[in-house]
Amino acid sequence: MSQKKPVTVRDIADAAKVSRATAARALNGYGYVGDDTAVRVQEAAARLGYRGNRVAQALRQGQMPIVGFVPGDIQNPFFARIAHDLDGALRPTRHSLMIASSEESIEQEREVVDSLRSLNVRGLIVAPASADDTGHLVALVNEGVPLVIIDRMARDVPCSSVTVDNEGGAREAISYFVSNGHRRIALIHDDSRIVTARERLGGYVDALTGHGLAVEERLIAVSQSTVESTIEAAIRLFSQPEPPTALLTVDSLMTTGALLALRSMGLSVPHDVSLIGFDDFDLATFTDPQITVVSQPVARIGAQAVKLLQDRITGTGEPEATRFPTRLIIRGSVGKPGGQPRR
Repeated sequence: MSQKKPVTVRDIADAAKVSRATAARALNGYGYVGDDTAVRVQEAAARLGYRGNRVAQALRQGQMPIVGFVPGDIQNPFFARIAHDLDGALRPTRHSLMIASSEESIEQEREVVDSLRSLNVRGLIVAPASADDTGHLVALVNEGVPLVIIDRMARDVPCSSVTVDNEGGAREAISYFVSNGHRRIALIHDDSRIVTARERLGGYVDALTGHGLAVEERLIAVSQSTVESTIEAAIRLFSQPEPPTALLTVDSLMTTGALLALRSMGLSVPHDVSLIGFDDFDLATFTDPQITVVSQPVARIGAQAVKLLQDRITGTGEPEATRFPTRLIIRGSVGKPGGQPRR
């Protein structure tokens, strides 16, 4: 079967008995068109099922109705949820979302930011792969490109941002372990050039020293933010002669990897090991026991990022920094050392 030919501006002009130029002005909202003529053109377009080419319109106007999003890793459930929320928040503004992951590579981040910039997008929302290597982001702001940074701060970039209290969340998790009698508390975190990793490590160290506990390097493992890499890191931690009794992981992929590693070693949660993960995620409530987590207000992050970006696009207000608190959600994965019941 042959496909139906798309309705063109010429078809609308013929149906409304106006010139093609007049039909184009009425459909695209530029130039002068009399009220009666504009109504006649719009009615003809609706009757024929005309759909305008937004890309062509945007090219004529000099900007694409697109907002670029550069997450660290779109496979991370945290960033996947952020992308979902950004898309939903942008729809009422008639903008589409284009996603290009940096995969936590600063070189790839520069490339995708440059590619999105070449499309003349309306603005960018970026989770920086580095807190310090930010020259390309500074250049964006200097060029007048609306930019909002989420999840991680970036040094010397004068733009709006949406972050959470990572240090406070880690401190609360470690303090909860300590209140349940744990003294050998391990941490698995990712690359320290990512500011969230630095902040969560800082909260871990601060909480231990605040409770009079030593910070032992053997209890801190660095891993890529993947399930496979975390499995290896967790096995190393718990194969030591005097293994940890508690573990904090800094994102949901790492929490999944830690659970798989502990299971492969025959260790149960919380009888043998107590576990807290940073970020809530579906698996956390499907396991037995359910996993205690440091929850970020993910549902608020995307909406706030779009609001701040719209402010920059319309030129209203000054760059604004939003910092949300975290919340410790207590479930069943923390007990006392030796499998005693949780307090």
